[in-house]
Amino acid sequence: MREIVFDTETTGLEFKNDRVIEIGGIELLNHFPTGRSFHVFINPGDRRVHPDALAVHGITDDFLKDKPPFEQIVEELVEFFEGAKWVAHNATFDINFINAEFERLGRPPVATDLVVDTLALARRKHPMGPNSLDALCRRYGIDNSHRTKHGALLDSELLAEVYIEMLGGRQAAFGLMPAEGGRAGATGNEEVEIIEISYDRPRMLPPRVSQAEIDGHAALVARLGQKAIWGKYN
Repeated sequence: MREIVFDTETTGLEFKNDRVIEIGGIELLNHFPTGRSFHVFINPGDRRVHPDALAVHGITDDFLKDKPPFEQIVEELVEFFEGAKWVAHNATFDINFINAEFERLGRPPVATDLVVDTLALARRKHPMGPNSLDALCRRYGIDNSHRTKHGALLDSELLAEVYIEMLGGRQAAFGLMPAEGGRAGATGNEEVEIIEISYDRPRMLPPRVSQAEIDGHAALVARLGQKAIWGKYN
């Protein structure tokens, strides 16, 4: 299965009026990075970057002046994503913006059955949260110290690592089995090795919470008594 873990940066929050100004994507094959990526900055035309958005990603109007408009990069974008799942954190936001750009060019939207929302996945796995990208990096021990501002490619790289961990972790690669006829190291238009991954862990992982956190949680449950929802799952 081919997936593209991607992220967008935009001029603002309103997909009907604001524009996509950066797209980054990381290719996964059977949940394993292939080394292929997609990255582009986009000129939003007469739409200026909102100050609140600028504070998040730091992409200025002047920086975008000489970048191509969306219609000049759309073919490359569609080609890279063709046949793949679109994986994003809070995917509704990114897909709404991508589909709005497609609609302006008379193109069909991304089919909903091709979209994977890692935020929804994280909320199912960790219902007590928090489940922001930064929080998930901390939970899974992924170094995000270089993430001082949002950036589509950097965030895609971090999210790809988080996504792999949520699906079983990199240790799943220990069970790699090349498909019959596959070739290692194939890229681009070459035949790509198909990889089957076993997600059985050889041993239980150590807890990711400290003893102090465990004791604090136990004290909270004791104070709440029968009101504590955790008792329903014991």
